[in-house]
Amino acid sequence: MALASTLAGGAIATVSAGYLDRRRWRRDRIDQRTEARRALYGDYLAALSQARLTFSRLSRDTGASDTERGKAAWDAFDPCSGFRHQMTISAPGSVVAPSEELYRILRDLRNAMAEGLLLEDGAYAEHRVRYDTALDALRAAMRDDLEAGP
Repeated sequence: MALASTLAGGAIATVSAGYLDRRRWRRDRIDQRTEARRALYGDYLAALSQARLTFSRLSRDTGASDTERGKAAWDAFDPCSGFRHQMTISAPGSVVAPSEELYRILRDLRNAMAEGLLLEDGAYAEHRVRYDTALDALRAAMRDDLEAGP
């Protein structure tokens, strides 16, 4: 009887330890994925922000040639494309949709900047409003995904 109790106790302990290890592994894996998304989201937002800041500077630069403006606009936007692709494979659909929307809006602004859009043009303010609205939506989706709160 003592041997059977010892074997049963050992089996229960082994199964319990395996179950707890599996839960811990799962929790660690979820934490790692969340941290990877958090880093990606931060990098993507930084790239978008840097491009938008460059566009803002270009909108005030009336002395730049069309060629210089076009090159600067395209160069500023270029890093966003790599992060965009990472977003489509790493983020959930609830984040990808607003991410794609913001990317398209910023791409439209890039094209307008390359074509000579200046700050005093009414279209610049329209682009900014669209960008800011889409940025707010993307940030909210990212916070929801990361369960970061408002």
